Amino acid sequence: MATKIVISPGKYIQGPNELKKLETYSNPYGKNVFIIADDFVMNMTKDIVSKSFEGTNSTHTMEIFNGECSKVEVERLKEIALSNKTDIIVGIGGGKTLDTAKAIAYYMEKPVMIVPTIASTDAPTSALSVLYTEDGVFDEYLLLPTNPAVVLMDTTIIAGAPVRLLVSGMGDALATYFEARATARSNSMTMAGAMPTEAALALAKLCYNTLLSDGLKAKLAVESKVSNLAVEKIIEANTFLSGIGFESGGLAGAHAIHNGLTVLESCHHLYHGEKVAFGTITQLVLENAPLEEINEVISFCKSVGLPTNLKDLNAENATTEQLMEVAKLASVEGETIHNMPFVVTAEDVYAAILTADKLGS
Repeated sequence: MATKIVISPGKYIQGPNELKKLETYSNPYGKNVFIIADDFVMNMTKDIVSKSFEGTNSTHTMEIFNGECSKVEVERLKEIALSNKTDIIVGIGGGKTLDTAKAIAYYMEKPVMIVPTIASTDAPTSALSVLYTEDGVFDEYLLLPTNPAVVLMDTTIIAGAPVRLLVSGMGDALATYFEARATARSNSMTMAGAMPTEAALALAKLCYNTLLSDGLKAKLAVESKVSNLAVEKIIEANTFLSGIGFESGGLAGAHAIHNGLTVLESCHHLYHGEKVAFGTITQLVLENAPLEEINEVISFCKSVGLPTNLKDLNAENATTEQLMEVAKLASVEGETIHNMPFVVTAEDVYAAILTADKLGS
């Protein structure tokens, strides 16, 4: 029998106005708290954060994150944290802020609390930081030995973010079940370093079912600048269910096709989850999934405004050569597309992209 591993954050906390309790949640990990956020998020949250420390025996330091998750920036913030004798690192904001907080905590061997202000990807719960150069070019993946100690989702703040970010999160979450299913069928390794567990597969399936039942309702609520039960469920699906599902369930075709699409200049303005959504349709074509399943995914994407064809990706004018480049990059050695339960070539991916484009149009 093969080894199976499931990994997750120590605590996942979600609800309205949870940021007001930041000190309560950081206290078990130590009294000296070091918090990073970019300029915009700092202005939005600093009063709420400071208030949570009033009348407690904890102290906190807030430092501006300069916007790039680079080794230089991680080192700069780590030095400040060290001089403050920090017990726990807290990152508040979007992906690069959170990845920087994880990296600082890793190098200091301290716990980290992740406080996303958007629900646009499933990265907050993961044991991974993506490092870039100072110029914003991909540098390397920093694989971390543990997941965050705490992930804190303040749904009041998240529901106030632009609706496109929540929808992009749904696109990222959409791939979770289909990629985990493919990984399980092929007995491939997950990012946890073993085979998928039944728990991870069940959470991945719940993630997909939640998107279908609550995605459109959540989108309409956030468009009206309100939160409701559907929004709460989608935030959990985008972040926790998808986070456990991808990390302990496995990645396959959809994310590899996303990576391939990054070679197209015309797609650079799109969010991660928007490209993953089209990658999901392409993966289903690649595995010759039943037409009703493909159509269910396409109609979900259309209902919430996710791309279903090359025109939606602003890539309708991509040449044969350019699409072949996408296919080649998606199927390079070591890419997650090789977790599919059959051999995949660049030609297969190219054919699937064209078919997915037609079906999604």
